[in-house]
Amino acid sequence: MSTIRKVGLVGWGAIGRVVGTALAEGQVPGAELTCIIDNRPLGDAAPAPQLTFEEALERCDLIVEAAGQGVVREWGERVLASGTDLLVASTGALTDEDLAKRLLAAGPGRVYFTGGAVGGLDLLQAVRSFGPLDEVRLTTTKLPSTLEQPWMDEELLTRLRTATGPVEVMSGTARDVPVKFPKSTNVAASVALAVGDLDAVRVRVVADPGAAHTRHVIEASGAHGAYRFDVAHLPDPGNPATSQVVPYAVLRSLAALAGRTGQIL
Repeated sequence: MSTIRKVGLVGWGAIGRVVGTALAEGQVPGAELTCIIDNRPLGDAAPAPQLTFEEALERCDLIVEAAGQGVVREWGERVLASGTDLLVASTGALTDEDLAKRLLAAGPGRVYFTGGAVGGLDLLQAVRSFGPLDEVRLTTTKLPSTLEQPWMDEELLTRLRTATGPVEVMSGTARDVPVKFPKSTNVAASVALAVGDLDAVRVRVVADPGAAHTRHVIEASGAHGAYRFDVAHLPDPGNPATSQVVPYAVLRSLAALAGRTGQIL
């Protein structure tokens, strides 16, 4: 007899609402929405009880993070130490190598990561078994308004707000960039996790006022081949910093954890 995964969902935003509604409607066989954790009162609109984190850990065997990197930093180890599994959507938190090591060493719960808005990560992981890649580049292009950050000076903000074409906002490694754009560049961390080296992934963040889609272009090369992945997603209308596909990537990961068969792993 199969075991039903009892899911606690952290966050009732652009990602959480889609994931939670699908779970509540029984769209993920083998998983049920047990509760929602959010620091805002959700009222009667929520399809499951709103609980505290402590209450959720008593009732759930899987916590799904859909609320940002801060949740992973604050609660990740405690979730795993309680024996509850954790599915992380905000992979940018893992650019903190100390945190990443602590999460991977914690238990008895297990930590999982979803690829979110980008593909090809499984292939990059497979290629890595041959040895390190010589070069990995990621270019992320988004609407300027989704990239504005509190640390930006007036000059850079003016460039973003008056741009008539693509403007490079930042370049660096996958160690540096997700820290500066915590809601917009989790993809950089996901690529780095696949490659196995935060410093090997060179990242460019581009603002484009004409960007109807959020675009991620990954280019990698090594002794055994060259690889290019180019994805363009519609932004979520309620939260343009997030691509519409992200909650469905979370649901796919949930389906795998719930034991659905017949899929590519």
